[in-house]
Amino acid sequence: MLLFIYKLLLFHQLHTKAEKSLCRIMGDSKYPLLSKDGDVTIGALFPIRSTETLPSFEFTKKPQLLSCSSVNVRGFRMAQTMTFAIEEINQSESLLPNVSIGYHIYDSCGSRLSTMSATMALMNGHVFAVGERCDGQSPIHAIIGETESSATMILSRTTGPFKIPVISHSASCECLSNRKDYPSFFRTIASDYHQSRALAYIVKHFGWSWVGAVNSDNDYGNNGMTIFLNTAQEEGICVEYSVKFYRTEPDKLQKVVETIKKSTAKVIVAFLTTSEMYNLLKQLNIQNITGLQMIGVESWITAKSLITPNSFHVLGGSLGFAVRKVDIEGFSDYVIKAFWKTAIPCLRTEKNSSQYALNCNVYQDLLALKNYNEDVPEQRYASNVYKAVYAVAHSLHSLLKCKEIKGCEKDLKLQSQQVVEALKNVNFTVKMGDRVWFDSTGGVVAQYEVVNWQKDSDGSVQFKPVGYYDASLPPDQRFVLNTENIIWVGGQLEKPRSVCSESCPPGTRKATQKGRPVCCYDCIPCAEGEISNETDSNNCKQCPGEYWSNAEKNKCVLKAVEFLSFTEVMGIVLIFFSLFGVGLTALVAILFYSKKDTPIVKANNSELSFLLLFSLTLCFLCSLTFIGRPTEWSCMLRHTAFGITFVLCISCVLGKTIVVLMAFKATLPGSNVMKWFGPAQQRLSVLAFTLIQVLICVLWLTLFPPFPYKNMKYYKEKIILECSLGSTTGFWAVLGYIGLLAVLCFILAFLARTLPDNFNEAKFITFSMLIFCAVWITFIPAYVSSPGKFTVAVEIFAILASSFGLLFCIFAPKCYIILFKPEQNTKQHMMGKVPPKSF
Repeated sequence: MLLFIYKLLLFHQLHTKAEKSLCRIMGDSKYPLLSKDGDVTIGALFPIRSTETLPSFEFTKKPQLLSCSSVNVRGFRMAQTMTFAIEEINQSESLLPNVSIGYHIYDSCGSRLSTMSATMALMNGHVFAVGERCDGQSPIHAIIGETESSATMILSRTTGPFKIPVISHSASCECLSNRKDYPSFFRTIASDYHQSRALAYIVKHFGWSWVGAVNSDNDYGNNGMTIFLNTAQEEGICVEYSVKFYRTEPDKLQKVVETIKKSTAKVIVAFLTTSEMYNLLKQLNIQNITGLQMIGVESWITAKSLITPNSFHVLGGSLGFAVRKVDIEGFSDYVIKAFWKTAIPCLRTEKNSSQYALNCNVYQDLLALKNYNEDVPEQRYASNVYKAVYAVAHSLHSLLKCKEIKGCEKDLKLQSQQVVEALKNVNFTVKMGDRVWFDSTGGVVAQYEVVNWQKDSDGSVQFKPVGYYDASLPPDQRFVLNTENIIWVGGQLEKPRSVCSESCPPGTRKATQKGRPVCCYDCIPCAEGEISNETDSNNCKQCPGEYWSNAEKNKCVLKAVEFLSFTEVMGIVLIFFSLFGVGLTALVAILFYSKKDTPIVKANNSELSFLLLFSLTLCFLCSLTFIGRPTEWSCMLRHTAFGITFVLCISCVLGKTIVVLMAFKATLPGSNVMKWFGPAQQRLSVLAFTLIQVLICVLWLTLFPPFPYKNMKYYKEKIILECSLGSTTGFWAVLGYIGLLAVLCFILAFLARTLPDNFNEAKFITFSMLIFCAVWITFIPAYVSSPGKFTVAVEIFAILASSFGLLFCIFAPKCYIILFKPEQNTKQHMMGKVPPKSF
């Protein structure tokens, strides 16, 4: 507690002592380069010269003041613009009537050290009246400057505690928008936030996805590049490299040039100040690095100092954002005549000129520009300086309560904080037609021209406007480019390409290369059944169920539909054999009918034989129902027709087998078997066996009938049209019943194998059943494993094979005897009573 009270008393004592002390300058005074007295004074810092010479720091004598050389025409024109605007205001009867504005313009030499020295000189002034006490107020009411963002930050941080307003004409770093750090900072140029984002938009607009980035290693370059890189990432632009250097770092510059030389990107975004761009241009020329499309920023894109005999080889075709060019009426004449009469102290006619006016030697390098005004039309920052001066004048106009007739209240003592608050509320239109007002960050609306480095017919380099960016417009109207007016790098009319990987055509997708940016990728063809119908697709889309990808993988087409048709080779072959079987069966029936009274026909039960031939004809014909496009009716018909006709056929064979057995048993003494299995019983047995199959089919069709089905599982690229069984139980019941009758027939025929050799009907039936069973046993695994239409073909083959087996095994031997061995077609031969031949 005692320590706190002691500190408080000490602070009060020091404060009281300071209030009583007189103001005095420590060290030598630093005088402004250009100055004029007035009722109110505006200070300014401009890089009028570009080369700073440091004094000797040997500590053996007092160091001399910093000295500057090499006139920077752009900075000099800014100083002239300020004096022009002040002279114009002083002559105005409506703005600040009866109040004159004075100015103190210091040369910052483009150096941070000189900027700091000039800032202190502005704040302190250079003379004090005898006995004048320090009141903590600066002799100036506002400061115009600085040109570079880093120097402006030094200026604003130094003047900030004293609440002196600083209005910059070209410091565009977004970092200066922070009102907490820079509460009294304003600017008549837009923040780089918009320019940096617009750089990404222009790169995106031209389809450049692979770019290099170079920036100044200062606040201006680092902040601007950070915003660009973030926006580029959002827009899907890949940056191959991002390097930076400062004008005083030649080693870093060499590394930057080497990086550019090794890179594959053909577009470079250069967020550089004029000085850094000049150094980079020099090195690119030395190493003959050309063919790079430069995208620039307002600080260098319209800098005439970069136009040299060799610079167009590197910068020709450059695109970039520039401060809008505005012609200030009367300024061109002023820079040649009035300025030299009023602003340069040694040229004034008054003998009692200011006592601090320096010798004319200080202005010798400036005097060389006395009659030079060729660059005036391209002085794009001049209008910003002009607006800054007028902004201060309008704020003073409101603070001094000026009225056009009564004039201003000169006696009012102005505080710098009042000027800051007044600047926040200014809203006026300058004579060029632009409206000036400051937003919440102290900046103005972003409005840029897009310019292109082109050569005129006379060989001179021109900055041709090819578009604009205006943040005050709706988002879809802010950015406009006239692409047809652009001349690209190397004087080409065709836009250069800059991509890490070429575009992936439709039918492929992008696959990122491991460890590389997303813009570097391989083009992978889409998988079967997937498509991409646009360029640079990230993913392939799966085709809908009934569609498949075409050969180019860029369109979904209907899948090929597969079924066993009547017109294809396999279908024609099967139809041929089916009809051949029908024809052959018909021929056998005709032959049997013509020989119906012969013993061999009678002995084989002609009624069952004809019924068997009829059922075989149906078997051959039912195979045709399996060919063609499946429909609801054809699916039900094919399986039921197959089941019923084959049962009818096997029933007939079974009847013939029983007849053979019964006939053989009837020849035994005392046997009366045939009366139990006569013609009526034979018909009934065939009918009964067939009705059971009919009942099974009716139940199947009633409960779970077969139906047409699109099978898309077996083949992904095509649809198999097939008949779904509906109920597999029904299908296997039909097939099982046929198999049961066939096995029963086979067993009975096998039991009759001991019959006399001449009566060989049982042997033929046994062999036919053996073939029938073998075919259908083989059919089951073949049916299950065969794909698509081959499933149907296997089923048809089984039907035809078993039908031909029955036809040939049962009827071929009899036809052979009827046609070629008629002598054996006798009752004696059939009964085995033919005497043996003698030899």
